[in-house]
Amino acid sequence: MMMRFFFAAFLALSLPAHAELPIQKVTSPGGITAWLIEDHEIPFTALEIRMRGGTSLDPVEQRGVVNLMTALLEEGAGDLDAQGFANARDSLAASFSFQAWDDSVSISAQFLTENQEKAIDLLHLALTQPRFDADAVERVRGQVLSNIRSDVKNPDSIASKRFNMLAYGDHAYGRSGGGTEQSVAGLSRADLQAAFEAAITKEHLYVAATGDISAADLGALLDKLLGDLPAKGAPLPERADWALQGGETVVEFPGPQSVIHFGQQGIKRDDPDFFAAYILNEVLGGGRFSARLMTEVRDKRGLTYGISTHLADKDYAEVLAGRFSSANATALEAVEIVRAEWARAANEGITAEELAKTKTYLTGSYPLRFSGNSQIAGILVGMQMDGMPIDYATTRNARIEAVTLEDVAKVAKRLLRPEDLHFVIVGQPETTP
Repeated sequence: MMMRFFFAAFLALSLPAHAELPIQKVTSPGGITAWLIEDHEIPFTALEIRMRGGTSLDPVEQRGVVNLMTALLEEGAGDLDAQGFANARDSLAASFSFQAWDDSVSISAQFLTENQEKAIDLLHLALTQPRFDADAVERVRGQVLSNIRSDVKNPDSIASKRFNMLAYGDHAYGRSGGGTEQSVAGLSRADLQAAFEAAITKEHLYVAATGDISAADLGALLDKLLGDLPAKGAPLPERADWALQGGETVVEFPGPQSVIHFGQQGIKRDDPDFFAAYILNEVLGGGRFSARLMTEVRDKRGLTYGISTHLADKDYAEVLAGRFSSANATALEAVEIVRAEWARAANEGITAEELAKTKTYLTGSYPLRFSGNSQIAGILVGMQMDGMPIDYATTRNARIEAVTLEDVAKVAKRLLRPEDLHFVIVGQPETTP
């Protein structure tokens, strides 16, 4: 218990927020690359691994298979059943996390320096010899099915899934990564093994580490942990065509409030106007109380407790999306206000004061993201997957500061299209006051 307490404490420690991040690019003897920040003050290392593909690799008739497979990687491996694996992990005061996302499978590991070798051996076992024992499969399948049944009764989940279905159609993004009751119930052990072989490979691999490990030791660790994974996996999906036009879709759901998800096509992460769009979104609906939508919909009219928007850059699609909830009697009024604010920003851009305050917030809050070794490792992997240069963390704020009022006005006219906004409204919105 004491080891677990100290291990948890290590997670909260971080590099100085004001320091430039001394990121090294490490290439293992076997050719695996990773980004590393050494920090030898604490005998602890965080390791973050991503494999591009994720639930987008699911065969149509096996929706949810990558999600279920990933959830089972820690449920027994090699000669260890689920309990034996858990006991071995806990005896090392190590922590592993396996998650499936739309575009990737992520593996997170944290371990003490004194237990590094054994922790890596155990993680390697999970990544190369998962057991998929029948009892573990049925137990985890039951948990997944319970989540699916819960989502069917959750208006927020209903709105999100309906929006994605309308926006992406037959593409994998248009189907739930968790699967359906029918698809998950029908998954066999052979399906799970096939999904494992498709998704857990060295192809499209991204790695980062932070903490008490040298570049030479990390190189050896990478080959030991990942060197014998299959070189190739399943082909990645094609780009998703945007299928959603402007308007509203109402999904009847009993209750006093309507949950609204809305959006339009977004902007690519590598677009030259991305940072101007990022600032524009923060002014329009970034979620802070000073954002225009929060002011107009919440503060002035009291139609919602909160409203926010975000730029979501998936591997094969981009969306500028938002969400809020409102009483059924005011839901459609709030929708019209959002559409009007979209048009105002498109036509007028933002003010010099809004630009200055937003730059101050975005540049000042950025270092706070680097709040611990695990978080830093995750950011480093995300930078790699987004194609960012290794000095991005150092130069990012300068890119924000370089955005002009004219840049924002230009991208606002180009990006914001109120006629293309689509609102999925889950509830019983009233059409008349």
